[in-house]
Amino acid sequence: MVIRRVLAPRIDFGALRRELGLPEGFPAAAQREADAAAAAPPRPTVDRTDIPFVTVDPASSRDLDQAMHLARRPGGGYRVRYAIADVAAHVTPGGALEEETWRRGQTVYLPDGHVPLHPLTLSEGAASLLPDDDRAAVVWTIDLDADGATVAVELERALVRSRAKLDYTGVQAAAEAGRLPEPIALLPEIGDRLTARGLRRGAINLPLPEQDVEPDGDGWRLVLRGPVPMEEHNAQISLLTGMAAADIMLAGGVGLLRTMPAPKPEAVQRLRAAAAPLGVHWPDGAGPGEVIAGLDAAQPRSAAFIDQAAELMRGAAYTAFDGARPEQPEHGGVAAAYAHVTAPLRRLADRYATEVCLALHEGREVPDWSRAALPRLPEVMASTDRTASAASRGAVELTEAVLLEHRVGETFDAAVLDVDAPPNGKSRPRPPGGTVALDAPPVRGRCLGALPLGERVRVRLVTADPAARTVLFELA
Repeated sequence: MVIRRVLAPRIDFGALRRELGLPEGFPAAAQREADAAAAAPPRPTVDRTDIPFVTVDPASSRDLDQAMHLARRPGGGYRVRYAIADVAAHVTPGGALEEETWRRGQTVYLPDGHVPLHPLTLSEGAASLLPDDDRAAVVWTIDLDADGATVAVELERALVRSRAKLDYTGVQAAAEAGRLPEPIALLPEIGDRLTARGLRRGAINLPLPEQDVEPDGDGWRLVLRGPVPMEEHNAQISLLTGMAAADIMLAGGVGLLRTMPAPKPEAVQRLRAAAAPLGVHWPDGAGPGEVIAGLDAAQPRSAAFIDQAAELMRGAAYTAFDGARPEQPEHGGVAAAYAHVTAPLRRLADRYATEVCLALHEGREVPDWSRAALPRLPEVMASTDRTASAASRGAVELTEAVLLEHRVGETFDAAVLDVDAPPNGKSRPRPPGGTVALDAPPVRGRCLGALPLGERVRVRLVTADPAARTVLFELA
């Protein structure tokens, strides 16, 4: 759901690309390997083209990693089939293409075009699960009971064929009209059960609206959008698969997990202390995730509380292991062991983790090329995570500064999302302030002054510098 949008003039994102050292094209040898793989795609011996899979992604996406089919099981419960693009079947270990994907780590998205992990002949062509074409995939079949608990997991390499490329907005409209396509008609029902199970475990989901920069004719538009319910349901299927993958790898004694420490008790106490002043009811016995799930992020006080809750989600990392079980195998936000396996077109780690899962499930040795990669992946993924985050953040900050460049001195309505912690005697003193979110245009920025957390205020723009990609407000 688009909450707010505003048009911005022409913007050159080239300086940001150069600053981050993003590659402009693929080396010739890597491109040749990709083109050859696309010209002679793998055809697995197991044929699952009779299953009417569909994909659900942003409307403009063509690098389609996942396709799903949902059904009821005889006797009760559900069968989730999740087809994931089989990227490893297209990439030769030790080749030029594999080497280049290690340099990139993941796809980086910018408003004027993304920097893909794989050449487009694969990522938006022969390896993508585009509709009406046969594709190699790793198919996860996960059986659930009526409450959404996993009772059986199977995975296999198979040939699949997606029947339709669906998008979140269209799927949400279809759900509200009661006309979801049959392959995903059960998605709201299954999604609700998986979400409820997650909250009971202690999972935490932060439904913060995202800022995006999108092309609009000769200019750009800055968009603030919140996740629609069907997007959250879709995410639950990915989480379900990631937890199944983690269980397989932990049982097999080798793999790569996505980990994060559980929220520290003192951080939960600070959040609980912030609840009452912000008018947030925290029932006895409820966990942070359950409290957050009942809030409307569009309300300023709720948005401020959710922003404070982000402090609980610190320390995400990739953890490789081979032999000894990791000391801390769980992801605090998921409240379970979890692994990345569902986006191999866009994320390097998923290719290797998936190969480990396949080998362990089939009772064979993990291929040397996959096993040897595991200890190297955490550093590569951490580095490229920082690059991808810097690209997204930098694009929004540049757009905000360009948008407001000629409005210095004007005042705006805003909500206070965050307030600086008081100085502790060790840090350098600085003027009081915090973070505000403007009503219009949809800008978040630093604001100076004694800000009341979760309240609405008037702020004055004092700086908007596109060269430095900064905006600064003061309490009016």
